[in-house]
Amino acid sequence: MTGKIRIRLKRSAIGEKPGTRQTLRGLGLRRVGSCVVRPDDPAIRGMVRKVVHLVEVVAVPEDGGGPGGTRE
Repeated sequence: MTGKIRIRLKRSAIGEKPGTRQTLRGLGLRRVGSCVVRPDDPAIRGMVRKVVHLVEVVAVPEDGGGPGGTRE
């Protein structure tokens, strides 16, 4: 698992357990629709698995190009 993944918050964390909300904050997700790019490693995958019902995950191509790419 090398490369990066794009994680987008698609549902609100209102009504979720505090641990779930903390996991979202740890990923860097604050508002519905916010997007972050994180390395594809076991720690991040574990966090995503905990909040999979709230997020959408997409693999980022190696070149990082295309629409919605990372900002520099």
